Amino acid sequence: MDYYERIKKIFIDSGIIFTKEELAAIDYADFGLGRIESEGLNLIVYETNDRYCAKEMVLLPRQTCPEHRHPPRNREEGKRETFRCRKGKVYLYVEGEATNLIQSTIPSGQEAYYTVMHEIILSAGEQYTIEPNTKHWFQAGDEGAVVSEFSSPSDDASDIFTNPAIQRVTQS
Repeated sequence: MDYYERIKKIFIDSGIIFTKEELAAIDYADFGLGRIESEGLNLIVYETNDRYCAKEMVLLPRQTCPEHRHPPRNREEGKRETFRCRKGKVYLYVEGEATNLIQSTIPSGQEAYYTVMHEIILSAGEQYTIEPNTKHWFQAGDEGAVVSEFSSPSDDASDIFTNPAIQRVTQS
């Protein structure tokens, strides 16, 4: 089974009901790095408008969304987002006192681009809100994860990644 079929199957097997149109529009974000299975994210966007955004995300086992922040834009404070773990486990890292021994493995050769190490562990049914302009990154546990995101308006183009080589790119 290829990468795209695996992701689609995880969405379908999550127990969440998706339309055919939503499944056909999965955003496979590889961030322009060409290593989507280690640093990537897979999303279904339910709604994004000038007031709010709702997304469903799938991460393969140990797949990582690279460190980034949502800066102020258009006279707004920046994106505030709540992650709710639906299935699996997510290791979320935010600014704050570093956790002594983190549960994640930083993608090989990318250590310089993962700078925040305050660990929040989310199991199914748990959630955490990330304040605007806060550096963060996250990684699925050994079983992968399904995560809902509820946020203020989303503008991927304005996200600032710690790794300057990253581009918010969708694989087709």
